Amino acid sequence: MQRTYSRWPGRSWRRLGLAAATAGATAGAVALSLPTGSAAMTLFSSRPLDGSRFAVLAKPVGRGDWTLLVLEQIQPQPRCWEQRPDGLIDPALNRFDFTGICSRYLDSNGYSLRIGEEDLASRYRLRLEQRGTTLALLAMSPGEPSQLLVGQGLVPLRDRDGFVMIRMEPGWQLQRRVYGQQTLSHVYFANGTPLNQLLGQERGGGAGLTSAPRLQPSKFSSPGRILAPLTPMGTQTQLQTQGPIALKVIPFRP
Repeated sequence: MQRTYSRWPGRSWRRLGLAAATAGATAGAVALSLPTGSAAMTLFSSRPLDGSRFAVLAKPVGRGDWTLLVLEQIQPQPRCWEQRPDGLIDPALNRFDFTGICSRYLDSNGYSLRIGEEDLASRYRLRLEQRGTTLALLAMSPGEPSQLLVGQGLVPLRDRDGFVMIRMEPGWQLQRRVYGQQTLSHVYFANGTPLNQLLGQERGGGAGLTSAPRLQPSKFSSPGRILAPLTPMGTQTQLQTQGPIALKVIPFRP
């Protein structure tokens, strides 16, 4: 499958990915001495972040895939991202040297899931899934059939240079990972409700997990239903349909 990458001055997304992987390897070397799994639950704490300084974005990849990234505005100017008239987001930091001005978090080395007091980086992964013009950010685990809706956004059109803004669902926020007294660069997609309670709410129809008329996780994946796109005011309604929904199938080409 052919994949496209947005160009940066003197660098490319592919090269940025390599740089991120190198940084991740360095961070991984430090993490080797730290407990993992359930021990990480008490090892790391977190602190809230100013959400207005961050943009959670979906970057189009290839013909129909999406990848998640988070941008942080460190200095007020110049702006690291700008909204385009068509509703997509322009990653404006590709037009200047953003060192010390913007930070970017490109993969699981830079962000992960935290629910209640649990660091779930080793158990849950974040995935973007599109249905019609709605793009959902989901948290999922191989051993858990239920998916948690973390955020969603509107896809007005597909443009390889235009990113989609993902807005967090009620109860979700960005936090910073803390180790002892040291604040780390790692960002959490965090929810203060305990995991078992969130999963129980999802299995019971999502009561208390999201507020109407916003999308509820169990309804997102239910057959015979489609989602209406977000309105300009950020609200959403749900459309009912009869029978299965015909989806366009794109064959895989290695």
